[in-house]
Amino acid sequence: MLPKVLALVSIGRHPQSGRERRAEEDGRAVEMGLRLQERQLMSLSVVHVGNADSPVLRQYAGMGLAKLSVLAQQANEDVLSPLMDYVKQQEASLLLMGVRSEMGQSSGMLPYLLAEKLGWPLLPRVAEIQSIEDGVAQVLLALPRGQRRLVSVALPFVATLDKAAKGPRQTAFGPGQRAIIEVLETQVAEDVETTQWQFSPAKARPKRMKVVKAKNAADRFKAATAKPTGGGGKVLKNETVEEKAQAIFDFLLEEKVIR
Repeated sequence: MLPKVLALVSIGRHPQSGRERRAEEDGRAVEMGLRLQERQLMSLSVVHVGNADSPVLRQYAGMGLAKLSVLAQQANEDVLSPLMDYVKQQEASLLLMGVRSEMGQSSGMLPYLLAEKLGWPLLPRVAEIQSIEDGVAQVLLALPRGQRRLVSVALPFVATLDKAAKGPRQTAFGPGQRAIIEVLETQVAEDVETTQWQFSPAKARPKRMKVVKAKNAADRFKAATAKPTGGGGKVLKNETVEEKAQAIFDFLLEEKVIR
């Protein structure tokens, strides 16, 4: 019997239009699970915690899933407890998910909390799972500047995926509509702490007055020691303190550092 890989998916949001969509990182998690299943290394199950009526779930199913499970929950309910129970019930050996969700809190803490509660190791930003033999997986991790690191880890473990992993395949409308959406009821108390939070629109961050686009140490040194080319500066020597302060204030307004 093949070990089971469980892909956790969420509802994404388009960065421009704000419309709900298949989350990019979670789609890559499903893609990796499908490839492991096609290579007959593991069997794939996909689960979502939240609203079972969301049409976005059909986009995941259209990637080639015969069934998708949903742990039905309302907003402001804790997802950790039902997920832990479901993972243990399914006897999964590998848990795949994105680094963070595109909607909601998007704290990126869920993979770490799950790994801690389950007692499993966590591998962040996995690019590829090359092989699984005798309960040990050879995993390729994504490092900064395109570098890669090959590590060995024993099953079970939790893995998070970002854009370094292979992109999700195109979703098909027909198979997505024919797939079975299995709804599992959960009984979880409302998270009282989150109901007391206050949300407000994010404010624009201050603009950096000087950005040095240097690729190496020599370019950074040259930028730091180069003579300024701008001729719009003004030296204040004999002005009063109030006039100097007003000049600085006007400059900050002009550069949109303050509003």
